[in-house]
Amino acid sequence: MTEYDDHFAPQGLRVRGTVVVVPGRGETRATYGRLGRRLAADAYRVRVLDAPALDGDGDTALTELGARLGAAVAGTAAEGEDVTGPLVVLGADSGAAAVAALLGGTETASAVRADALVLAGLPGRGTGAAGSWEDELDVRTACPTHRGTLTEDPRVRRGSLGLSLPDAVLTAAQEVRTDLPVLFLVGDADPLADHEGLRRTVKAAPQARLSVVRGAHHDVLNDLQHRSVAAELVGFLETLREGLRPLVTVESSAW
Repeated sequence: MTEYDDHFAPQGLRVRGTVVVVPGRGETRATYGRLGRRLAADAYRVRVLDAPALDGDGDTALTELGARLGAAVAGTAAEGEDVTGPLVVLGADSGAAAVAALLGGTETASAVRADALVLAGLPGRGTGAAGSWEDELDVRTACPTHRGTLTEDPRVRRGSLGLSLPDAVLTAAQEVRTDLPVLFLVGDADPLADHEGLRRTVKAAPQARLSVVRGAHHDVLNDLQHRSVAAELVGFLETLREGLRPLVTVESSAW
């Protein structure tokens, strides 16, 4: 079995950047197949890793993730070429917490030099999902396709949302102070998020953007609103070439 799942831009199109995806608790690389294909169709090179093991020593897990990220990023470049930038590291749930802790500090030392971060469904402190598999799915998503993807994947670890994350990782994730552009994505119906704490984190970060998805649950990248979320993500990726200035402004009589 390969170490990664890869999604490539259509042949003949210039690759517009590289996105490395770090899944969250219980998830597998297959969880992000739909998102990977969609970003690749917009000419981004996408590589999906395995979720980090954060149920033990947080420092060890972050060191291991840093090494895997470095190898994964280097492996996206063709022989003799550099990684196609901008390089964006996207984390979901515990993957978001780990990415924030690893790359979100002002003096982060890492083998990965990302150009931007995307943190989706960042979990709050002391939150978890308990109960049956159906209960966990209800916390995760209302999207029938995504519920089916999770249920039919034998490698998905059911009950994982009930596992707590290392306190040091959560603390570091809530103190993101990097100068890198950061997109935070959260569903307004996400019961695992610390919504007020997230707003404070965003206000304190130099180049942060918070996108709140109406009606979305914890798996904000894979809920019913996944098309709009992917569009928001692509819009953010495109602004990285424009000093984070949106390329489109909207005026509507509907508001």
